[in-house]
Amino acid sequence: MAWNIFPLWAGIVMLIAATASIWAAMKRERSTVAIATMALAILAMGGFIALLWATLERPPLRTMGETRLWYSFFILVSGLFTYSRWHYRWIMLFATVLAGVFIIINIAKPEIHDQTLMPALQSLWFVPHVSVYMFSYSLLGCATLLSVVALVRKSTDMDMAIERLLYAGLAFLSVGMLTGALWAKDAWGAYWSWDPKESWAAATWGLYLTAIHLAPSVMNTSRRWVYHTIILLGFLALQMCWYGVNYLPSAATSVHTYS
Repeated sequence: MAWNIFPLWAGIVMLIAATASIWAAMKRERSTVAIATMALAILAMGGFIALLWATLERPPLRTMGETRLWYSFFILVSGLFTYSRWHYRWIMLFATVLAGVFIIINIAKPEIHDQTLMPALQSLWFVPHVSVYMFSYSLLGCATLLSVVALVRKSTDMDMAIERLLYAGLAFLSVGMLTGALWAKDAWGAYWSWDPKESWAAATWGLYLTAIHLAPSVMNTSRRWVYHTIILLGFLALQMCWYGVNYLPSAATSVHTYS
């Protein structure tokens, strides 16, 4: 099974990503070598996901372990994009560390199960919903990292990058919610049921939307910390939406329990 070689494969990916990240952090100018090296790490991670997909004979998007794998992939993509676009030298290093954390968790607790998909997951909307969500999470993760740094440093240098990442992340999150609603209608007969996961998704979406609408009125004032705080709260709500709800008592009866 492909998962048996994951620790070795992931180790190679992390070594390549770390090399790219350290190189980027050392160079004052945007480094083509760092970009190409990180792209190689991303291709290698994508290759493993493709191999796992072929081995399982289903999209590897069912379990928490599988979504962590996709998040590790997408956070490297988002880190590379942020570095390439705005040249924050340390952003790829943060992305690599975050990807590494999720990879280590997966090695310790893989949660990769059998090949079967329950009927609810055999939907046209399953793959686009989960993959778009994971990509939005990675973009919002990068926005949060920059926002925390800007809050601590009381700096405005990163405001444009935060805003663009926030807009892109919220756009993909909105698409993810829309495809999720279509999937819910297809699988359970209703677009929205205020299931705990759906409720936290709505809270996450609302917090990020609030940050975007609040920005013009506070960014050039002493209250700009409110903007960054809301972004951080949005990211915490996102964690609840992704996996935190699994530890709530209501998770036992949730329609979003697939394992």
